[in-house]
Amino acid sequence: MDVRTLSGHPIPAELKGRAHLYGGERFAEAVASVLDVVLLDPPLDLLVALPDYFTGRRVELITLEEARRHAEPRFVKPASGKAFPAKVRPDGLSLPSHLPDGFLVLSAEPVVFAEEYRLHILDGEVRAASRYAVFGTLDSAPLPPMHAALGFGAEVVDHLAGRLPSAVVVDVGIIAGSDRFAVVESNEAWFSNAYASDVERVLDVVLRAAGPAHEMRSKDRPFAR
Repeated sequence: MDVRTLSGHPIPAELKGRAHLYGGERFAEAVASVLDVVLLDPPLDLLVALPDYFTGRRVELITLEEARRHAEPRFVKPASGKAFPAKVRPDGLSLPSHLPDGFLVLSAEPVVFAEEYRLHILDGEVRAASRYAVFGTLDSAPLPPMHAALGFGAEVVDHLAGRLPSAVVVDVGIIAGSDRFAVVESNEAWFSNAYASDVERVLDVVLRAAGPAHEMRSKDRPFAR
């Protein structure tokens, strides 16, 4: 493949309709239409729609205005993108004040994950996987073929059949003090670190997640940004 690093406009005209994309959200949104690239996103309410068996905690999709009323600690993150750091907030008053009240966020009961794993999903199968954190500290490592995270990931994907884009990232983890797995979050494959995964397998997922519009599959249309 011909790989180029672009810092912004102007975009070479010969790339239109031919390029795939991997990079940050603001850059992707700025150049996707110029490149005629379709960006596939997981549903904003993915965690909310999952039963407790898969989440291990209560998760809500709410507005920032509602989140600002929290009187107790909650884990809050943007429903999409990285407009502010995802972390446990002591209360709603500590949330950013520069964003509009209608900005959508995910609010969850705080839990501690002993280990967290990134799963790159393609066509309903875990294509690549890596550990990426231990008790919240970055610590990437490859996973053995029969690791339990892969089995749990397959359960999640089976449960969500038809409700995920064909290329997506799902993060799962083990809740501290138990042997229980839970879904941490889902992410765009075109904006997700590979960590210690097999990069060739990750590339398969990235290429599908952000590619030429004329190559988009009909089943992925509901997930096009």
